[in-house]
Amino acid sequence: MPEDVPPRQTIALPRGCWCGSTSYNLAFPPAVSGGYFVGVNSHKDVVITGWGCVSPLGGDALTTWEALMRGESARGEITCIPVEGCRVTQGAEAHLPELSGVSKKEVSRLSRASRLAIPAARQAMAHAGILDDNGRSVFSRLELSISTTACGMERGEAFMRDICSGNTRHLASKISRYPAHQQIGDLQQHLGFSGPSMIVSNACASGANAIGHAADLLRAGFADIVLAGGYEALCELVFCGFDSLQALDPDLCKPFDLHRRGLMLGEGAAFLVMETSAHANHRGAKIKGRLAGYGHTTDTHHITQPDPTGAPLEGAIHRALQQAGLKPSEIGYLNAHGTATVFNDGAEAAAFARVFAEDLATVRISSTKAAIGHTLGAAGSLEAVFALECLRTGDIPPQINTTNPIPELAPCLSRPGDKLTKPAVLSVNLGFGGSNAALVFTAA
Repeated sequence: MPEDVPPRQTIALPRGCWCGSTSYNLAFPPAVSGGYFVGVNSHKDVVITGWGCVSPLGGDALTTWEALMRGESARGEITCIPVEGCRVTQGAEAHLPELSGVSKKEVSRLSRASRLAIPAARQAMAHAGILDDNGRSVFSRLELSISTTACGMERGEAFMRDICSGNTRHLASKISRYPAHQQIGDLQQHLGFSGPSMIVSNACASGANAIGHAADLLRAGFADIVLAGGYEALCELVFCGFDSLQALDPDLCKPFDLHRRGLMLGEGAAFLVMETSAHANHRGAKIKGRLAGYGHTTDTHHITQPDPTGAPLEGAIHRALQQAGLKPSEIGYLNAHGTATVFNDGAEAAAFARVFAEDLATVRISSTKAAIGHTLGAAGSLEAVFALECLRTGDIPPQINTTNPIPELAPCLSRPGDKLTKPAVLSVNLGFGGSNAALVFTAA
């Protein structure tokens, strides 16, 4: 261990994390972790100064939020990848925003993943006031904590198709755009910054983990400001894989419904600019929200199914609440993982019932995946944006498509017009392999 890194600041990473250009000291994680750093000052204030997103409901955070509040669903026929022969051919596809100031040649080189990530990150940085007049970062060094599950997979798929068909033209350019670190390079190149970066690929908890890791960096004193978020682009491997597993609902996605039959896949990207309050105040930034608490647990129940008791998720929520210094009764809205699969929704309902106990009926709960689909590695980041928008506006996203709710959650599923009446919002995510993450946000 380098002499300048105290032993208490060893980083413990969850499974599936890749590090690039970092000098951090790495250690294997414990089975259950409340954060990646051992012994950090959990009371150090982590604030949010900006956010942005691209989703199937819109090319920016405001458009997405307004469509979400109207109860819209982005479900439609998938056109960006071939889905012929699939049992289900519908999902939530995003419209790629224009990249201003980028040549058509350069745009053609970018993967779909990068074309989702760059505008989302640019929005977040503009919202935080850290872009100059040329759309470049005012900070030459900016730490990046990013999540994904499939990287630029469509470029790898194109490479494979060409190999199989005997087309050997431009193979190098296709395969070079496939690895996960390519999106980091694209973000840094187009937004004008460099610095240590980390990719979290921890299944569907990745987005929340990336944000939690950024908070740990800030609390541990490794960084003063971090760009954190995630991205996911639709690709054949993932879509056809879920279809072959019969995990996709051929009809509407119905989270927490007695007749739920599976998820709807989506795509998108979302980023937050996270800072220590001291750094934000020093540069005169407007603080727009706070990440008050983060909790993460892992379990070994099953390679894909969550623990049906919900105990590991319950543990993650309690850790996040403990770090935030809040009681369950102070949570006004819970953005659930809510994939509309039988096992996930049942496990979540069990966890929520134990965490909130007699206060459960006072919490409003919804899964926004019914509207934008399950965006896998981007889900936790997109849902963090929705949590912050909820705090900003006081409005709660309604639960759409669910007509026969499971009895445990029937009293608390949100309806159109519901308002936030408590000081905090909770967002949770679960991932294959037993990952459970919880984020607690409070207003500025």
